[in-house]
Amino acid sequence: MRGSGNVFRDLGKENADALQFKGILAAEIIKALDRDQLTVRAAHDRTGIAAADFSRIRNADLGRFTVDRLMSVLNRLGLRIEVKIRVRRVAVPAVELSE
Repeated sequence: MRGSGNVFRDLGKENADALQFKGILAAEIIKALDRDQLTVRAAHDRTGIAAADFSRIRNADLGRFTVDRLMSVLNRLGLRIEVKIRVRRVAVPAVELSE
């Protein structure tokens, strides 16, 4: 079986695209922390964002984060985000109305 490219969609999650995007942003934050060898406390000192938030991101506990908040974290780490969007039509199952 071949996946869709979005694990959240494959698992039948609601808002699969948003969850995938949040995961991608979190991965970029983790890459930046690793590249700069920043602990969560050092990241807090650099950005003013709570060390606990960086811990949550490292642990993929993203429930408290919105997409724009994750983008703000990347900005405070000195990174800029370029987003390319591709919208595709999906087949919607027909809904049968009963009278």
